[in-house]
Amino acid sequence: MPDLATLALFCAATLAILLVPGPAVVFIVSRSVAQGRAAGLISALGVHAGSLVHVAAATLGISALLAASATAFTVVKYAGIAYLVWLGVRKLVRREGGEEIAEMPRQTGRRMFWEGFVVNVLNPKTAVFFLAFLPGFTDPEAGPVATQMLVFGLVWVVLGMASDGTYAMLSSALADRVRRSARARRRMDVGSGVVYLGLAAWLAGEKA
Repeated sequence: MPDLATLALFCAATLAILLVPGPAVVFIVSRSVAQGRAAGLISALGVHAGSLVHVAAATLGISALLAASATAFTVVKYAGIAYLVWLGVRKLVRREGGEEIAEMPRQTGRRMFWEGFVVNVLNPKTAVFFLAFLPGFTDPEAGPVATQMLVFGLVWVVLGMASDGTYAMLSSALADRVRRSARARRRMDVGSGVVYLGLAAWLAGEKA
């Protein structure tokens, strides 16, 4: 099990990432705007049910890698740091494309749940992100890596539901502002880039 200090740091880093709107938030907000708050909450449930699949895959994959080679496990951690740096730089240099919150047709709750689930499960970027993010907080000397990653993954899902649920509740006002203001979208990108780079720097310092 991870110690309380590491778990607290993980929660802080997770919230810093989750609070910057990304594709999942846009999807949830779009549903909430089209069919109300309940639709947004159902979509959020579907998205994070998909997150559980990625958490399980990352946990099994990294654990198997550690069992095979401690050196390979270290390489994966540093590759994860490099990936976070790439995400941060990409956000900072991204040009405004004038994207808007898309209008969506009305659907049943079951359809919205499974759509959110499939959208997240089939997103390779989400899989790579979990493989990059979770190992950075594990410590082979603190116990089984699989258990640590599972705990971190479940904490991510709980915090993600809280964050995305809040966006679903407040989505009408948020969607209007983001749709009207290119400056607001640019600020979100810059904020996200700073978060990714800061997290990568912190994880790199921990390995020194």
